[in-house]
Order: sequence, then C-alpha cells, then structure tokens
Amino acid sequence: MSKENTQLDTRSPQKLTLASTSRYRSALLARLKLPFDVIDPGVDETALPGEAPTDLARRLAIAKASSPLAPPSQWVIGSDQVLVCQGHLMGKPHTTENALDQLKLCSNHQATFYTAVCLKHRSKQLECVSLVATEVVFRDLSASELQRYIELEPALDCAGSFKVEGLGISLFESVQSSDPTALEGLPLIALTGLLRQAGINLLS
Repeated sequence: MSKENTQLDTRSPQKLTLASTSRYRSALLARLKLPFDVIDPGVDETALPGEAPTDLARRLAIAKASSPLAPPSQWVIGSDQVLVCQGHLMGKPHTTENALDQLKLCSNHQATFYTAVCLKHRSKQLECVSLVATEVVFRDLSASELQRYIELEPALDCAGSFKVEGLGISLFESVQSSDPTALEGLPLIALTGLLRQAGINLLS
C-alpha cells in the first residue's frame, strides 16, 4: 500500500466519496465543483496513549478514508484536524462550558492546528496523505469577549470552539499556513494536489 508522497494511478477518475459527516467539509469540497457522495466513516477519534498530534491527525484521516462503509471502487477522501495549545490536545467542545474553557486556554497564546487529508482507492490499494500545519496566535481576550463570542457563534462542533470563516476571525492576531482552507477543516490546496496525482485535474 502506497503512502505519503506516493504517485497514484493516473487513469480515468471515478466518483468521489467524502468520509465525513462534517457540514463544513462538505461545503469546502463542494467548492471544487466535483460530484461526491457523503458517508459516516464510523471512526473512533480517541487518541492513542502517547500519540503525537501529527500521528493522530494522519491516522484518523487514513482510517476515515479506509472505512469499510465507503465504496471500494471509488476515490475516498478522509480528513481530520487536531489542535494543540499549551501542550493540551483539543477536539470538539460539544458544550458551551467546554468551549469557554478551550477559548480561555487559547487566549493570548499560539495554537497549532494539524489538518490531515487522505485520498484512497481501496480496490486499487492506493492511498496518499498530506498534512498541513496552521499556526494561530489568539488575541488577549477578555472574559466578556469570550462569553459574547460563544453567545453569537457557538462553534460546539469545531476544534478550538471557533469558526474562522465567521466571527471567529476576530479572535486572532495572526494566522500562518500554506493552505488557507486547512483551518476550516479540509485543506483544498493539498487535496487538489492529491487529486491531480490520481488523474483528476479540476481544470481539464
């Protein structure tokens, strides 16, 4: 089985499947104007003991693209994002209390988001993975600012508890990344590169 930076098959492209229930990833993938199906990959996102954030993001992206629920004859896209701030690994907050705790931890600190994307074709036994790191510096946010943000835009299904494509951008001092959509959950520059390796050129 091929892995990162491996050249994939360049024969005629087939229909895509997005192995994710995230509406954000679906909206991002729709920007590429390619038809795709969506499935729930049914993957446990719990980190393994001592697992590095980069390894976790890669492993989960591959696991999602490898889901037995995905059609084996289609190219399948899996993606995952891991946030690290002050040594803490953070996922989706799910509750307003957890969201407030996450934002308090990130306030006046730098956080790193690792976003992995995997493109896989099970019947051809081919896969390729890309990982994008995004450095975000949060402003020194007051308690009232944090509370007001959560009231206006409760991002309970987003790692870090914010939506960069919305009001969440006001929480930052700076963002550095090679792929501007990585922070939204699906790195499209990286993905389109993997698609080209698979013979799917969006502009041909």
